[in-house]
Amino acid sequence: MSEEKKEFSKKKNFDLLNKMRDNPWMISTIVVGFLLIISITGSSVSVSEEVVKSNALDFLNSKVEGAVVIDSISNMGSYYELMITYDGNQIPVQVTLDGNYLLTGLVPIGEGVAAPSQPSQPSQPPSQPQNVPKSDKPVVELFVMTHCPYGTQAEKGYIPTIVALGDKIDASVKFVHYFLHDPEYTETPVQICIREEQSEKFNAYLKEFLVAGDSSAALVKAGVDETALNDCIENRYDEYYAADSALSEGYGVRGSPTLVINGVIAQSGRDSNSYLSTICNAFNNAPSECETLDLDSASPGPGFGYGTTSGIANAQC
Repeated sequence: MSEEKKEFSKKKNFDLLNKMRDNPWMISTIVVGFLLIISITGSSVSVSEEVVKSNALDFLNSKVEGAVVIDSISNMGSYYELMITYDGNQIPVQVTLDGNYLLTGLVPIGEGVAAPSQPSQPSQPPSQPQNVPKSDKPVVELFVMTHCPYGTQAEKGYIPTIVALGDKIDASVKFVHYFLHDPEYTETPVQICIREEQSEKFNAYLKEFLVAGDSSAALVKAGVDETALNDCIENRYDEYYAADSALSEGYGVRGSPTLVINGVIAQSGRDSNSYLSTICNAFNNAPSECETLDLDSASPGPGFGYGTTSGIANAQC
């Protein structure tokens, strides 16, 4: 993808991310666009994860009377992302590399700092769930970002379900019309081109990629033809991604993951058994697999790796 197209995409993403979505906690309702993060953290000195966790925990607990627990922290390259638990919900929180700002409109949390100026951020309500129409062969699409921890969480539950249902459904993984994490600019072309031109290897690639986000290892494990892959990325990826983007925008997708069944946004748990139930409800006449399949009902954990979580799986990027 050309540098000009990357810059255009980043500007488009910033506009999109200025739109807020409701969340169970006011502090987490604003997701700051990637360009804003870069502009603030680019000259910052990265501090240790322990300092970031301490600053964030002190600040957040001061707002909700000590009810916040930090489950994990990840260095995303230009900011830290903390996974927290609050009131039974798992919520992502972004903090600048210097540990001084919570990226929810740049709330200062370190000592002796003042929040810099920032663009205004108009709000927009989230898409409302709708009744999913039934069909003989449901069309099932899961929209994600390759490095959104909730997108990868959903994929880990979704892939076993669509593999088990096989040709009873028309299922796919597609990609939202914006990016949040820098690795997505290089990983999205890889996944789209494998899906489009080496489709028989896509599920194997994705299963391995979800272990640790290691694309090189996944390419080898799945037996992907890398010469053909590179040719696709160079010459045809833009057209494929444009089709995904048009669908994402047309459906009104506002987060990763978003499940779409028969052209309508659907709600589902993120474990394989919940996906099975949700999809089976979209058949005119459900196949026998809907009664006989015994799929995992444990909710996958967010991010990479195949652990599970007991938290409510409804957060999005």
